[in-house]
Amino acid sequence: MDYTKLTLKQVLDLLNEGKVTSEELTKQCIESINSQSDLNALISTTFDEALKKAKEVDQKRAKGEKVGELAGVPVIIKDNINMVGSYTTCGSKFLSNYKSVYDATVVERLKNADAVILGKANMDEFAMGSSNETSYFGVVKNPHNKECVPGGSSGGSGVVVASNMCYLALGSDTGGSIRLPASFCGIYGLKPTYGLVPRFGLVAFASSLDQVGPMARSSYDIALALNVLAGYDKKEMTSSKHEKEDYTKSFLGSVKGLKIGVDYSLFEMGTDEEVKQSILSVIKFYEQNGAIIVPVKVNNLDMALPVYYILASAEASSNLGRFDGIRYGVRSKNADNIGDVYLKSRTEGFGNEVKRRIMLGNFVLSSGYFDAYYKKAQRVQTLIKEEFSKVFESCDALIMPTSPTTAFKIGEKFDDPLKMYLGDIYTIPANIAGVPAMSVPCGKDSKGLPIGFQLFANKFDEKTLLNLANFYEINGGVN
Repeated sequence: MDYTKLTLKQVLDLLNEGKVTSEELTKQCIESINSQSDLNALISTTFDEALKKAKEVDQKRAKGEKVGELAGVPVIIKDNINMVGSYTTCGSKFLSNYKSVYDATVVERLKNADAVILGKANMDEFAMGSSNETSYFGVVKNPHNKECVPGGSSGGSGVVVASNMCYLALGSDTGGSIRLPASFCGIYGLKPTYGLVPRFGLVAFASSLDQVGPMARSSYDIALALNVLAGYDKKEMTSSKHEKEDYTKSFLGSVKGLKIGVDYSLFEMGTDEEVKQSILSVIKFYEQNGAIIVPVKVNNLDMALPVYYILASAEASSNLGRFDGIRYGVRSKNADNIGDVYLKSRTEGFGNEVKRRIMLGNFVLSSGYFDAYYKKAQRVQTLIKEEFSKVFESCDALIMPTSPTTAFKIGEKFDDPLKMYLGDIYTIPANIAGVPAMSVPCGKDSKGLPIGFQLFANKFDEKTLLNLANFYEINGGVN
């Protein structure tokens, strides 16, 4: 039997019932990865270690020993998350030779849960991109149409789940990098509340916006993963001490009485008609099943995009300062002096998109422009946070598209950065406000490409998102 098409929960049940072994699952996933290498979804693999771990878990189960929550389940992590002994390249030439010397907290938690880690997923360089076209290791292809992008920056993570190479993948989300690939690949992706999942060991892009989150084939799988990933970490200064929850208890089997906010003006922000109609049908579905649809107006969301690119670029220019060709990473062989080492290593090591954001970040932080751009962006960020607080005083959740379009052709927007940036228009507000947001599949367009809708909730209210997503998944008739 081919087990690769099952969900995380389904294979966990089979493993716990003794109907399949972890070694069998792992071998099938490795075979799936090898047979779909043309998708270019992985940068590196850890197959030998994975098979060893799978056998260990099988032995523990056979002896009746206690096993972790994800015992024996093959998973893949994004290549900007450190895992000791494995390459952590961030999709960049600069780190193409770097092997991590420690585990990120989320990797520690996966290992403690006895998950089987198969490798590291391809990604946009340093998580800067919306299409997975900026990776030094080549473009990742969408399994629904190999001429199309999978979304970014966690494109590899989206593809490995959508193409049945594993049952769970970790991505990172700074402005939509989990949710866009989830939408384009037809899977579920959650950006948790800022601080809920520790960032220690995640290579920083924009530290005030970055979040690690799960990508999977069902809403229940997302809950299972969040149970493992969420929780306070003393090693991470922005980690929240929010009380531990069991997210598998989110599913109420009903949406009656839940208030879902809809800002209909947002649908006019360049959204394709097919995407718009699909989301409107989801809104109607919730209403027909007892949810209360509340028309709202979320002010200042049109400012979220410029605010994001100012703040994120400023933080990126600071965070990337550590990559100098001296301590680690690729050093230029053409350097004659210390100044050359810095200049030529960065010139040769960074791609164009990363250089673009470093220059933008340095500009907005420079003397004479700091107040005009960076400080003003921070003030607008505060206004956006206040707008979300107002919405959640009267609503339990907010719904909108994940992306204005379905997956576009490889190369279609690559030479037009502004056009590419506009694709993040619906995802960025969640990062600016620090609230949780989830992309849920809701069918396909006339080209057969997946469409996703997006749910927002108040801080630390992931349970409402999971319940709404699960109710639609089970009763909406679309997968």
